[in-house]
Amino acid sequence: MHDFFDVLGIKSPVVAAGLAGGVLRALSRHRYKLREMIASPICGALAAAYLTPPVVSYFKATALPIPNPADDTTTLAAAFLIGVSAMWISDILFEAITRKFRPAREE
Repeated sequence: MHDFFDVLGIKSPVVAAGLAGGVLRALSRHRYKLREMIASPICGALAAAYLTPPVVSYFKATALPIPNPADDTTTLAAAFLIGVSAMWISDILFEAITRKFRPAREE
């Protein structure tokens, strides 16, 4: 699996951190839905895989106080937070899209 992620240009630990964030998000819900229990970890892993490098680069570019760039702790922490946040962001986006395209109620 590690070689597959390398071909795609994705770091395996980042995917694992995003997956863990998605699992945390799924388990922290009050209502357990099968769709969310499956979708949250997948969404967290995908979002972390593709959003972590730009986020960490942005942190470095804005001169935010972050640990040594050679240390992967910052990258993995960002991946975990992105993994936790990814499903919330997708819920907000899907709700906004649904409201926009839902037919108006006739009274």
